[in-house]
Amino acid sequence: MWRCAALALLGLGLAALLGRGFEPRQRLLSAHDLRRYRGAPGDPGLYLALLGRVFDVQRGRRHYGPGGAYSALAGRDATRAFATGDFTPAGLVDDVSSLSPRELLSIQGWLSFYSDNYDPVGKLVGRYYDENGAPTAALREAEAAMEEALKLQADSEQRKQQFPPCNSEWSSAKGTRFWCSRQSGGVSRDWAGVPRRLYRPGSQGTGCVCVRSTGPPWGHPPSAQHSDRGDLDDPHLEEYEGCHPLAEQCVLRG
Repeated sequence: MWRCAALALLGLGLAALLGRGFEPRQRLLSAHDLRRYRGAPGDPGLYLALLGRVFDVQRGRRHYGPGGAYSALAGRDATRAFATGDFTPAGLVDDVSSLSPRELLSIQGWLSFYSDNYDPVGKLVGRYYDENGAPTAALREAEAAMEEALKLQADSEQRKQQFPPCNSEWSSAKGTRFWCSRQSGGVSRDWAGVPRRLYRPGSQGTGCVCVRSTGPPWGHPPSAQHSDRGDLDDPHLEEYEGCHPLAEQCVLRG
């Protein structure tokens, strides 16, 4: 239930963000038009585009104007560079089709930033909007990918609440020590847990996580019948060899 509610809110937030301030009647600019807005003497203004949405960034002139650290972003849609930091000609493009979920979330963060801090002035005709200002298939695909990235983020946060990372330290004399506390992994909770290896689907490696050893499994109400072993029976978990199954710390030699 928590996951469904969280995802619903995330989806509504993304939809509101993507549509905020961009009405069909707004100005439509071609790539040629947008290139005139680089803030140079004689230019009519200082604009940049992100996912086809055009913002007036004149109030940030020291950043985006000629000589500014981000002047390469002015007068164009360089959405990809916002996520990758690649300011070469190959990186200053609007195509986001090959970006990772983490990079797509970065773009969503930038969209929120510009929507909150700069005035939207129109849409860029091209990859993301057609000559009538209607969204293209490429924009729909980008929005769907961002929505999926938000779902993955929500799943990751939920997983971290269920299995917070262990504390760990290493020394040549003692080896590696893993231990759990009520704050380990940056997750505040009313239980410490015991260390286990967690095998994440799709990942080749493992990580140490803290696992509840009492009460119902994650997602089960306290009133339901259960084995009072918390999440110890999760199939993705494995005990550390040589460590007591219910110890709050484990030391691996070598």
